[in-house]
Amino acid sequence: MIELRLPHAIFEDIGESIRLIWRESLYADFPKKDLERVIRKKYRVESEITARDGALVIDTDYKKIENFIAIYIQNNLGALLRNRYTKRKVIYLHEGLDVPLLGYNAFGLIDRGTNLIQVRGVTGCNMSCIFCSVDEGPYSRTRKLDYVVDVDYLMKWFDEVARIKGKGLEAHLDGQGEPLIYPFRVELVQALREHPNVSVISMQSNGTLLNDKLVEELAEAGLDRVNLSIHSLDPEKAKMLMGRKDYDLEHVLDMAEALVNAGIDVLIAPVIIFGINDNEAEAFIEFARKIGAGKRWPALGFQNYVPYKFGRNPIIAKPVPFKEFYAWLRKLEEKTGMKPLVLKPSHFGMEKREFIPLAFRPGEVVKAEVVLPGRIEGEMIAKARNRLIEVVGTNAQVGDKIKVRIVRTRHGIYIGTPI
Repeated sequence: MIELRLPHAIFEDIGESIRLIWRESLYADFPKKDLERVIRKKYRVESEITARDGALVIDTDYKKIENFIAIYIQNNLGALLRNRYTKRKVIYLHEGLDVPLLGYNAFGLIDRGTNLIQVRGVTGCNMSCIFCSVDEGPYSRTRKLDYVVDVDYLMKWFDEVARIKGKGLEAHLDGQGEPLIYPFRVELVQALREHPNVSVISMQSNGTLLNDKLVEELAEAGLDRVNLSIHSLDPEKAKMLMGRKDYDLEHVLDMAEALVNAGIDVLIAPVIIFGINDNEAEAFIEFARKIGAGKRWPALGFQNYVPYKFGRNPIIAKPVPFKEFYAWLRKLEEKTGMKPLVLKPSHFGMEKREFIPLAFRPGEVVKAEVVLPGRIEGEMIAKARNRLIEVVGTNAQVGDKIKVRIVRTRHGIYIGTPI
């Protein structure tokens, strides 16, 4: 009897297939008949395959099969990978694919002309917030696949960006979804902590995937702050806003306190939908004070709900002009004594820095190679001049060489239309 175990992976028997769960966030299903067939073809041995206690079990004593199946699984893993939370197909981006990590909004690195660099290693989310600006999560109607960027490849590109941007950088782990589903989350924080140009490492999170062990690992790795998305302190209202009946508010509140106790600063970041949760503002402030949030940075970052073209914009959410929103915040400051609530970049040590030079100018026509499918229908991702371009309204396929007119270059995010 052979029991095969792989690093950072567990095997589960799900009936007709063996499911490999890799680094908690990803999985791949291998049909048992396929595994048994390749063994039979290679070694002329009949075997039965199952899984037990996290191991792949093969009912044979022929030891050579163990290494063969391990290599087979590793070689075929990339084509079968899926996101455990969204169930969508995953494209694993590594150095061998030669895909640039600047130019696209969903993954890679984003420079908005300051000393803060957004670091996006993964797409997808375990929640489905009813106001999500990018229609993310398990119930998304528009997002059709996810990406994961290899941590070494991500850091290779970060090195280049940091060389241009200089020292005193804040590396902010965020994304179109939940950064904690990134399979290399701790390793990424460790690598950033060791980088000579990085002074602060922060993360956006809904907190649901935190546990005591992970909090300890992130603290030891060097995470400085978590911007924690908590939108209501009422359990039922919180479930409604997060779009999940299994949302455990009590757990998230416990984890907020655990972060502070571990030496990681916390900023409570509710999205305020007037008429829904604006009446909880003082309760948020009280909770932030109770757990000791905001030791180095502001304790709260109230956000004004804004509808987006490709987001989920519920009927119950009525947008409020920012002028009124800021007036509301100033009244809260006066009433509660909690300052600052009207936040400025200076509160986070942010300063203007020269942009990474743009690779294209608006209106320019460029020749590009399609390298990846996009996240929504009619979108593909092309590369040119070592940058990515989101090409919209196209039926091109991966590998095609196309002409693209650049229509948007803001913050080094390139969008183009086919010609």
